Amino acid sequence: MLELYQFEFSPYCEKVRLILDYKGLDYQKIEVTPGVGQVEIYRISGQKQLPVLKDGSTVVADSTEIALYLDRKYPERPILPSDPVIRSQCLIWEEWADAIISKKSRLPILDYIKSDAGLRSALLPSQTPDVLKNLINSLPGEVFEFLGSGIGINRELISKANKNLRDTLENLNTILRSKPYLVGDSLTLADLTVAALSIAIKSPPSEYLDIPSQLKNRGIPGIADDPAYQDFFRWRDQIYTNYRKPSTGYNRTDNRDINLSSIEIE
Repeated sequence: MLELYQFEFSPYCEKVRLILDYKGLDYQKIEVTPGVGQVEIYRISGQKQLPVLKDGSTVVADSTEIALYLDRKYPERPILPSDPVIRSQCLIWEEWADAIISKKSRLPILDYIKSDAGLRSALLPSQTPDVLKNLINSLPGEVFEFLGSGIGINRELISKANKNLRDTLENLNTILRSKPYLVGDSLTLADLTVAALSIAIKSPPSEYLDIPSQLKNRGIPGIADDPAYQDFFRWRDQIYTNYRKPSTGYNRTDNRDINLSSIEIE
């Protein structure tokens, strides 16, 4: 069976899960706890980013490389168009989404998390000691704002990031009002990527992710609940309804959890 080394709330890991479900492939999720322990992912793949897919003796890192590998190895229900022009458009959309949606949503998401102690705690690895969780919960939001200011993050920059994210969602809304797919006349990697990378902006229906209850049915206030962007989120949720398998949960056993001393989530 395919093994996906992942972080459950990572949009890039969700991108791979959505592709696997769309293709109808069985896989096992192996949750990786960032920040502590050993460097197993580096031993397996020669690098520290997630997601990593293991298919027998084949190991593939990076969500884009995994997507391309899956379409070559398992061509049923292709995610890349056969027409070379539409295929190129699809890959351009996928590259844009990987770079732009993640970049433009990062500061608004951090600002949102900063203001909610429960969310900060929920995002910590499950094995985080209670004393550290309690410490994170007890810190006022002003502390995180002060830390952010030390690396150049200020209210003006956050306000600009919010506007940029709104502009991006409005552009997606405009495109998807007139057609069901971003390129061509069927679902492609472009659609799956854009849908998956939006999960931190507004979470999909709660049955699809194995995340703490504090993170379910949540989103960036003022954006996730803005009627102006609901066409986009309805489109995203329809993809989930049609193709994403509801989560059946997974057991975090000692031999299937991976703890890392230094890890980067792609």
